[in-house]
Amino acid sequence: MIKRVLAWVDERTGLGRFAEAFLFQNLPGGSRWRYSWGTLLLYVFFLQAVTGFFLWTAYSPSTQTAWESIHFIQNEMTGGWLLRGLHHFGAQAFVVVLVLHLLQMVIYGVYRAPREVNFWLVLLLLPLAIAMSATGWLLPYDQHGFWASRVPIGIMGVTPVIGPWLQKIAMGGSSVGHHTLTHFLALHAGLLPLIVALVLGGHYYLNRKHGFADAPKDCGCPDEPYFPAQFLKDAAACLAVLIVLLGFVLVPLWQNPGAAPGVHLGAPADPSEQYSAARPEWFMLFLFQFLKYFPGGTEVWGAMVIPGLVMTVLALMPFVAKWKHGHRFNVLFIGVLAVGALTLTRIALVQDSKDETYLTAKEHDRRSAERMRQLVSERGIPPSGGAALLRDDPFTQGPKLFAKNCASCHRFDGHDGTGRMPLNTYTVRAGDTWESIAEYRFTKPEQLRDLNKSLGGRALKPGDQVTVYARPWAPDLKGFATREWLAGLMDPARVDGPRFFGGTKFKDGKMVKWVKKNCTSEKAGDLKKVIAALSAEARLKSQAGPDKADAELIKQGRALITGDFACTDCHSFGKKDPDATAPDLTGYGSRAWLLRFISNPNHADFYGKRNDRMPAFADKKILDAKQLGLLTDWLRGEWYVPPKNGTK
Repeated sequence: MIKRVLAWVDERTGLGRFAEAFLFQNLPGGSRWRYSWGTLLLYVFFLQAVTGFFLWTAYSPSTQTAWESIHFIQNEMTGGWLLRGLHHFGAQAFVVVLVLHLLQMVIYGVYRAPREVNFWLVLLLLPLAIAMSATGWLLPYDQHGFWASRVPIGIMGVTPVIGPWLQKIAMGGSSVGHHTLTHFLALHAGLLPLIVALVLGGHYYLNRKHGFADAPKDCGCPDEPYFPAQFLKDAAACLAVLIVLLGFVLVPLWQNPGAAPGVHLGAPADPSEQYSAARPEWFMLFLFQFLKYFPGGTEVWGAMVIPGLVMTVLALMPFVAKWKHGHRFNVLFIGVLAVGALTLTRIALVQDSKDETYLTAKEHDRRSAERMRQLVSERGIPPSGGAALLRDDPFTQGPKLFAKNCASCHRFDGHDGTGRMPLNTYTVRAGDTWESIAEYRFTKPEQLRDLNKSLGGRALKPGDQVTVYARPWAPDLKGFATREWLAGLMDPARVDGPRFFGGTKFKDGKMVKWVKKNCTSEKAGDLKKVIAALSAEARLKSQAGPDKADAELIKQGRALITGDFACTDCHSFGKKDPDATAPDLTGYGSRAWLLRFISNPNHADFYGKRNDRMPAFADKKILDAKQLGLLTDWLRGEWYVPPKNGTK
């Protein structure tokens, strides 16, 4: 019955004869592993098409839904993380196999007549593969994808004559947004795969038409049909590639079971926040590095002219090979290209490994991505999109607001809130030494020398430009109003140091003198009570337990504040004192107190006219109400913390 059906199909379609010709095509010199590259290329493309199709079914291309749909694929869709992982690494495998196939064709001379067109088709796949990769970067719409995609868009813009028009068509407007996503998706999942499929089909057809490359005449190897030996080699090679791809997806999960499965998904794109670690995929790092050598208006040479000349030379290889030493020249040329690309890639990787800005941005991206997973698991994704979760999160926004608005004077645990140390350039004056500069900036001479290795540690001369840590002019606010922070403030040995009043005009003021005189070891017991009482005014969630347990201690501390310690000689506490000359301690460090203080430190309840330099952030419209709230909550350490062991 089956034979009759097959005979009927063959009689009407010729498929049986086609299959027979396909499977039993003669291979000069027998089967070889190097004949598998073309099949591997087809296989990886097929894998990309299948995984891409299923990803497409769950993807929604808009600025409010792109990241959200990828998050759904990654975390909720059954097997979605595996599909995305295979698709991600499959794209890289396609480029690797393509380049190796091209190298093989040149080395073995499989580009000469009558195989010129076949060679050109493989060559055409190079820019197509790069275009498919570049159009895919933006689709997750995370920080990395958003900023990395601006590189190819920028390259479009430098194209002579049609650059601005081409750039506008790609973006769908004047900036990257919703229409850019739809355009890139149409290219990535529609037009470009169709062209690649046609080119691959043509390549495979011509490969069969012209036959496999002849074996060396002195090989002595008998001819073989394609099936079964070469067929099994091709199948084994395809299986090996699949195993490698699965390894890239699964091994990291095995090494770190607690990590999110699949390919990294960064925080949602934020056009207002520059991402300093935006890089293309590793196989395009050589071009990224190459473009660095063409600054300003010369980038068209690195992006268009020189790559165009290289592609032209590659396309002319079939004709160059007709010269006496043409083939050797071709092999040498493509070898130099390969070595050059590898060298540039290595330079880019080494530079990034030493670039603090890049490393900091990568770490920030990792933390933001982890934070997004926490917030989404707790609150879900709002209709306004995932980015809104981070915009409303004190843990995320607080450090940024602090670094931008507060770190010129304050520090947060010694840095600017984001982990960076603020730096300045200082011009050395007569009499300056490493030691004197370090002392003024509350640092150590050896740290300054490390910042200025170009000077070789030599003695400073007037006029030298040195990089220095910015001097803090106000207290370090890490742990503000906690018992630990107040204990430092009331420590005679630390009150006039850099963490408190050391950088302010109050270094020799009444408060510092009072602490040095009254906060002695003999009064340690009473001081502990005062600190507990004052810290309790802040009503910190992190101290709710100790505050409740120490209710009696706090009660005694309140009495000491208005009694033996005489804090109310300068401060108000519990009730308004029109004669108070220092900040009101009622509700000290509480959310309401901090909001009022940051909004207007010049108010009579705070520093009044004695304010050193702190601006009125609300009155001067430096920060709006939402930003003030985010900064305040962050300083108080109040943000969502994921539950431990399933409990909140």
